[in-house]
Amino acid sequence: MATNQEDVKLLGATVSPFVCRVKIALKLKEIEYKYVEQKLGNKSEELIKYNPVYKKVPVFIHNDKPISESLVILEYIDEIWKQNPILPNDSYQRSQARFWSKFIDDKIVGASFKTVFTIDEKEREKHIEEATEALHILENEVKGKYFGGEEINFVDITAVFIAYWIPLVYDITNLKLFSEEKYPKLYNWSQEFLNHPIVKESLPPRVPLVAFFKARYEGFLAASK
Repeated sequence: MATNQEDVKLLGATVSPFVCRVKIALKLKEIEYKYVEQKLGNKSEELIKYNPVYKKVPVFIHNDKPISESLVILEYIDEIWKQNPILPNDSYQRSQARFWSKFIDDKIVGASFKTVFTIDEKEREKHIEEATEALHILENEVKGKYFGGEEINFVDITAVFIAYWIPLVYDITNLKLFSEEKYPKLYNWSQEFLNHPIVKESLPPRVPLVAFFKARYEGFLAASK
């Protein structure tokens, strides 16, 4: 656990899946920290100070040293606090965890949001195809209870977006792209993952999350008319 001599802080936003990744890792590692909620439309001086390049959450601050980008933060946390490791000890397995986590960010996160927030129908269909293909590829990587086997690991934490955010956003927009029928192994994984005690305690409440994305979607539709 973080000692009294350590100052650990997280700048985040409740609606962000990237922030949720960090919260899960910190909970798993039993690290005490101060959480500071940020307003997405009004960047605080603290956020700009600690992340002057991208000016976005999450920002993890350890003894006044800031680290940005969720996957970088996860690796840092795992290197500093050795208990309950989230990356495998084996070098090859560790490289694979990094690869599939980057795959999720590069091929699934962006395409999934674009399936919802794209006006041009042809472009939208293209993004649906990209997201569907990527999810099918990831489906084949589920070999056990979790991506990490019997314990959640780096890839599971990265994929919280798939387990929690994709169904929520797609429910709002009536898109049925993620289902048990289409992705049985990924769907079963998502249920196991979301029911993990540490994950359940780290997830944001569904109601305000639905309200946020519903308002954003309705604003998008109004602007596109």
